Amino acid sequence: MNNIILTIHLILALLLISAVLMQRSEGGGLGSTGGSDGGLMSGRSAATAMTKLTWFFAAAFLTTSISLTIIAANNSKKNSIINLESSDQGENSIQIPLPNTDTLNSITTQESPTLPPPE
Repeated sequence: MNNIILTIHLILALLLISAVLMQRSEGGGLGSTGGSDGGLMSGRSAATAMTKLTWFFAAAFLTTSISLTIIAANNSKKNSIINLESSDQGENSIQIPLPNTDTLNSITTQESPTLPPPE
């Protein structure tokens, strides 16, 4: 479903871009192909049709954008990465044994190094 809406969204984006570029602006725009204005559509009716078509493409583009956002929000997990259990790591995780407190307390200051060993 997500891929279908995304494909429609991309097609609508291309149609919206082309509809905006085809509109007549003060400089003529890409809609003016030259020649006389006495073609299939007059200037006023062409502007009205292109404006309506642009609004339709814009509304459809906005609808698919919101739909994709809702689908993405529903597909996302609501769990935090902090809440993952350690059992999910599998058997390949390395377990390092820690010394018990008696071993740590038995180390005296004479046995512990104060400086790093010489190189």
